[in-house]
Amino acid sequence: MDTPDRYASVRYVVDDVPAAVDFYTTHLGFQLNRSAGAAFADVVRGPMRLLLSGPASSGARATPHDATAPGRNRIHLVVADLDAEVDRLRGAGLSFRGEPVSGPGGRQILLTDPAGNLIELFQPAHQPTTA
Repeated sequence: MDTPDRYASVRYVVDDVPAAVDFYTTHLGFQLNRSAGAAFADVVRGPMRLLLSGPASSGARATPHDATAPGRNRIHLVVADLDAEVDRLRGAGLSFRGEPVSGPGGRQILLTDPAGNLIELFQPAHQPTTA
């Protein structure tokens, strides 16, 4: 697995991305980091990055309707090469919930832990560069 980036990321599936951005930035001290209109935005506060995924986002579409975890929230882990991670984890005997899904921010796939909790592996569309 890749090393974590500078934020701990959590995804929330929301009905209205602009309203969610307004709520978190106005009331809870988050700052807008990036927005893809009604589909997706991310807001940050200190080391927390909150991913706000609307109904049209890949994050919302990738969640199975029969997911056993409460709600549609999950741990979000950034990977450099999604296909390589899927191959590695399938080689270890793990199975995934569906196939990779692409959206405005990148590609992702879901798997579950032994208790049924969802984990999202996410490859950003634009990999950050290091100086």
